[in-house]
Parts: sequence; structure tokens; C-alpha cells
Amino acid sequence: MDITLTSLETEHSKLLKAKIVSQIASQGGWLPFSRYMEMVLYEPGMGYYSAGAHKLGAGGDFTTAPELSPLFGAAICSTLLPVLEGLKEKGFPVQILEFGAGTGKLATSILSRLNDLGFKLDRYDIIEISPDLAQRQQERIGGLVQELNLSTQCHWLSELPKEFKGVILANEVVDAIPCDAIIYQNGFWYQYGVGFENDKLLWKAGSPVAQDLLPESLLSRNFSEGYVTELHAPANAWMRQVAQQLDTGLFLTFDYGFPESEYYHPQRLEGTLMAHHRHHAIQDPFYLPGLCDLTTHVEWSQIARSALAENADDVYLTNQAAYLLDAGIGDIALEIGNPSDPETFLPISNSLQKLLSEAEMGELFKAFAFSKNLGALLPEHFLEDLPGLRGRNRL
Repeated sequence: MDITLTSLETEHSKLLKAKIVSQIASQGGWLPFSRYMEMVLYEPGMGYYSAGAHKLGAGGDFTTAPELSPLFGAAICSTLLPVLEGLKEKGFPVQILEFGAGTGKLATSILSRLNDLGFKLDRYDIIEISPDLAQRQQERIGGLVQELNLSTQCHWLSELPKEFKGVILANEVVDAIPCDAIIYQNGFWYQYGVGFENDKLLWKAGSPVAQDLLPESLLSRNFSEGYVTELHAPANAWMRQVAQQLDTGLFLTFDYGFPESEYYHPQRLEGTLMAHHRHHAIQDPFYLPGLCDLTTHVEWSQIARSALAENADDVYLTNQAAYLLDAGIGDIALEIGNPSDPETFLPISNSLQKLLSEAEMGELFKAFAFSKNLGALLPEHFLEDLPGLRGRNRL
């Protein structure tokens, strides 16, 4: 791929590569892929998310649903509002916490929509590991709070509060949690990590994987020689921590991925790891370390089991199109735009197409949610009537 880099970008990537190579050498010539991915994304001052190197939107490396349209956040409010109202009636704090808030567009879409609906939110807190994104969020959200004269308090936190009561959101967060890669060779699964030869970072097989770390799908099927896939222990541990810390409320996340049966399908020969740079999808995870976003698809079945292991009440999984349509995104689009005015409605229509189309984000992206301790506080069958979830796709 022919990509023109500035001298600063080239030097930045070279410095991080040198640090990765040094760590490989200190580990005897082999580094777990999860550690490599952690360094590429989060190495202080050098990783993709910690050095301010990445961008979102049309001019950046990738575009998220909130960047496409405020309709995404407005539709989410259809799910959140009944929960927030129910918690308010019981005397709980009315608060939302968002992980990895990007440029802050999801937060501002939600705050604007709740304000339009006449609902007063006490707090909107954010956990953000990227310093430059946190600054952009503060500017964008602070500007909206001032413009609309909102009483909502916004805080940037370093960790999830214990015994949290409210709503927790995460949009395209789980895909960026470091994973381990594994490879099938000679009838066994092996760790597939990173080595360094001839001035190049490359794949290198390591030790066998303990069978108790392997999902049932990898033990009960036949796979071809050299089949590569991923294991997601850190993502599942994160999900367990979130579910444990959520005392009462709802968790809702959006990300691309598959349930276990599809994720570990024998025909998915090369796993799901992918790099992104300036809206290009790149197969090589060792390309321009520090300058590329590196992601993996989410394996939703184990994510669901992780939430249930921490006493989640109900878990839901559906594709993004089904969720948004059930949440009323079409009605909201007609509410804010006039179909008889092509000049103003065409951008709305185009964004709906990208959010809902099976060829765009509608099918690959999933909405995953779980509730905790809401059944005792809210009316019977409340969750089954929640817009966006409505009792379908209950896991």
C-alpha cells in the first residue's frame, strides 16, 4: 500500500517498533500477541490511542456510528429513557457513564436528545484513556452544556466506580481490548505471537495452549492446518469487571463481531485481526505500529457468559439494524427532517443507509445489553418492552 508519511510519523513508528523489538529480545525472541497489541495501541506516549496519532471521521482512520449521525445517539435514548426514569422514581442517581467516548459526539447526541425530551440528567461521566480525545470531549461536551444551559455534571474518571447505579455505555470499545492469537498445527493449538527477523516483525508460533483456555467450539470441531484465530481473555475479564461493578442498571454496547459458532467457523481461516489507517483496512497487524488502529471482532457468546457469571439478569444480542429500527430511528429521522425537502433530508437518508444497511454497519455490528437488579425495581416484563430490545434475541 502506497501511503505517504511525514517524517514525524515515520520516526514515531520507528521508535515504537524499536521498543517492541527490545521487548521481544528481552522475552527470548517471542512476545505474546496480546502484549504486542497492548504496546501498539496503549504504550504511554507512543501507542495509537495514547499518543494522539489517530483521528475519527471522514479525514481520519475510521468512522463510528455516532460520527455518522446524531440519530444514533437519539435512538439509544429510546432505550435509556425508561430505565433512567425508573431509577429516578426509586430515588437513585440519574447518571450515564460512557467508556471510550471518541470525539464526544455520542455524549452530545444523547444529552441533546434527553434535553429535547425534557429529561434532566444528573451526571454524564466518561472513562477515556486517550488524552487528546479527552480534551476534544471536554471541549465539545462543555460547549453543549453551556449552549443548552444544562445542569448535567460531566466528569472524566480513571476507573469505573464501585456499586454503580445507572446506565453504562460503550461504543466500539471491546474490539480494541488486546487479544491473544492462536494457530492450529499438527492437531494442537499453539500460541501465535510476535518475533523479529531480517528487520521485520513477524508471526511466530509459541508454546501449546492449555485446553482449559480453549472455547468448546475449538475443541469439538475439525480445523485445517494453519488455521488462525483469537482468544479474548482480557475482554472477558473486562466484561466481568463491568458487570460486577454495575449494582443496578443497564449496560449497552455496540461493536462488530459474531457469536461463538460463527466466530470459530472452520472456514474463517485467518481470524479477524485487522489494522486501519486512513480508512484503509490492512491485513498485516505489523504495519506501521503506533500509526494504525488494530482491532479484532468481538466474540459475543463468551462476553454474554462473562456478564451472566457476575449475576446479570438478562443478556440481549441483536444486529445494529434491528436494534435501531426497534428503537424508533426511522420515526426520529422523520421528526427532525422533512422528506419533501431533499436538500436537508438527503444527508439524513444517507446516514440511515450506512447505519442500517446489511452491506454497511447494519448486520456486522451488534447491540449487546444486559440488565442487573432492575427486575425488583421496575414493572414486570419492563425489559421485554424496552425499545431496541423488546424481549427478542434474549440469550
